Amino acid sequence: MIEQENIKRIMKEGVMMSNLNAKTKSAGVKFDNIKAQLMEDAEFEEEYNKLQPRYELISQIIEARKSMKMTQKELAKKAGTRKSNISRLESGTYNPSLDFLIKIAKSLGKEVHIDIR
Repeated sequence: MIEQENIKRIMKEGVMMSNLNAKTKSAGVKFDNIKAQLMEDAEFEEEYNKLQPRYELISQIIEARKSMKMTQKELAKKAGTRKSNISRLESGTYNPSLDFLIKIAKSLGKEVHIDIR
């Protein structure tokens, strides 16, 4: 049985590894290969699919911030919050409100769009 906390950790590390590998073009184990193996486990796949939208959003926020060459501290100041809140958001340990996400998106010159399927 795979616990939700372990899945969150694996996904977070996978996002970080993917970003690192894309930047450094480094060799090593690719997250996609590990993910493919883990997705063979039905329980993992179910939990992954539940958490995937959260980590996709986090990835978009990190990419937008970095593309603007903005630090977490700078984003926090622009959004009127503390750096620790940005850090927790980006690490996946914070469950933000919709209002907070909208404020962060505006600070990055972006908009939040929600799609219910």
